Amino acid sequence: MNKNEEKSAAGIVIIGAGPVGATLALALAAKGIPSTLLEARPQGASHQDQRALALSYGTRVILQRLGIWQDVASEATAINTIHISQRGSFGRSLLKAEDQHQEALGYVVSYGALTRALDHALSNQPEIKTLYGAEVQHVNPDMAASYVTFIHDGATHELACELAVLADGGRTPGDIAGLQRETKEYGHDALVTKVRAEMPHDHIAYERFTSAGPMALLPNGEHDFSLVWTGEKQEIEQIMTLDDASFLNALHAHFGDRVGRFLSVGKRLSFPLRLSRLHPVVLPHFAVIGNAAQTMHPVAGQGFNVGLRDAWELSDHLARFESIYWGAPETLSGYATTRQRDTKRGLLFTDFLVNIFSNDIVGVSGLRSAGLGMLDIVKPAKRFLINKMSFGARG
Repeated sequence: MNKNEEKSAAGIVIIGAGPVGATLALALAAKGIPSTLLEARPQGASHQDQRALALSYGTRVILQRLGIWQDVASEATAINTIHISQRGSFGRSLLKAEDQHQEALGYVVSYGALTRALDHALSNQPEIKTLYGAEVQHVNPDMAASYVTFIHDGATHELACELAVLADGGRTPGDIAGLQRETKEYGHDALVTKVRAEMPHDHIAYERFTSAGPMALLPNGEHDFSLVWTGEKQEIEQIMTLDDASFLNALHAHFGDRVGRFLSVGKRLSFPLRLSRLHPVVLPHFAVIGNAAQTMHPVAGQGFNVGLRDAWELSDHLARFESIYWGAPETLSGYATTRQRDTKRGLLFTDFLVNIFSNDIVGVSGLRSAGLGMLDIVKPAKRFLINKMSFGARG
């Protein structure tokens, strides 16, 4: 070790201080368990990020228990109704919060607003040591401990920890022996932006299925919608090149008249769609949570919420054990087993929706339309669906 290297010990090291990593650190702190957070970006780097996040009602409950929701609520737009329809048919279903005796089915909030609230809570929590600008070079888990090497303030550091948790969805654990990723490429891209419509949103979210792919309009702010428009890669690339007026006309032709004409559009971004799952998600003294563990199609808005449930349940699981057992294979395999059902169902559900609704197979369209109509009148089925969307496998 040279003079620019430093070795030290830690209990739990969390790689990534985004919403999932921050939630884990805060949930652990609420149980009296300290942790060290390593975040590559500077402090506050994400606070102006206007990307929309769809939070389930269950995620609101988690944030409320951590004392975060009160700082997010004023910037969150409630989803009171979800309108599900299929292009070219009369079948449709309405999911309503009042039928479930909930204040809302979910909420839309900007990534920046959520990270501001989480960062504020981190700064006021003495149990959490947060290092911004800490670039993790590699993680080496073995039977004795996990060794996390990172660069901070120009020096190389190594932490030997009882448990290292990868919560940074932008990183890949592919260089760690024993982990494999299964990936399904849909060959589709998602275009995301913010639009203003002629008619007010009235806190209604629209999920519109077309043969090219699903489209979602989520109420975001007083007048606007966040748009997620999916389709084949070539189609989305062509739509991205349209000027604003042509884009709004194309959107109206694709979506229909339910919210009137579209009046304006913000900055457009696109990204490829895939389903991926890491296996296993735990090794001795090492765990992977959130998007780093699983990535889902955005059709049902489940991915982010599954990730927050990962964080919450990992903290709950670790609190049952003394610190010397946090990294034990038996401890972590127990956590993985509890999460497997929720994660698997989320992956299967989103994949099912994409496969069943994004095609023009003869005869299937009528069945889909009838299915949506039946869902609208069979109340136990609607309650079951809302519970699973809100709380996952335990709903």
